[in-house]
Amino acid sequence: MNLLKRILLVEDSPGDAELALHALAEHNLDQEVLHLHDGAQALDYLFRRGEFSDRAEGNPAVVLLDLKMPKVDGLEVLRQIKGEPGLSTIPVVVLTSSREKRDLEAAYRLGVNAYVVKPMNFENFMGAVKQVGAFWAIVNEPPPASTPRGA
Repeated sequence: MNLLKRILLVEDSPGDAELALHALAEHNLDQEVLHLHDGAQALDYLFRRGEFSDRAEGNPAVVLLDLKMPKVDGLEVLRQIKGEPGLSTIPVVVLTSSREKRDLEAAYRLGVNAYVVKPMNFENFMGAVKQVGAFWAIVNEPPPASTPRGA
């Protein structure tokens, strides 16, 4: 599985994932998205283990991360991303229906780059995803790839 995409969408809701992909398609970014269904898959992808052990080198330009997921929740995924030197500079945008203050505070304490509450309105949800995707995958200048030690 030699796979490296610019956007990693980690979303367990098929409906929300479909809407996000549709919104990203409006910026021609849908072909650059890898959609994973839970936090365990996301960690396997990012740490290049399990089914993703032979994926292409490099990191996604951005991770769009739901919080409430099976197996490993979004806050734990965020904690592991931001705690790993090789992954910590990846921008992570929480895209969640949670308006809970404790989730918001925990996400920022763990180093999230943005926290977007999924609008219930279809048009507003599409607009939010388009803006987030366009900014992080097109406009934002990612950090340079780290140089291996001894190089």
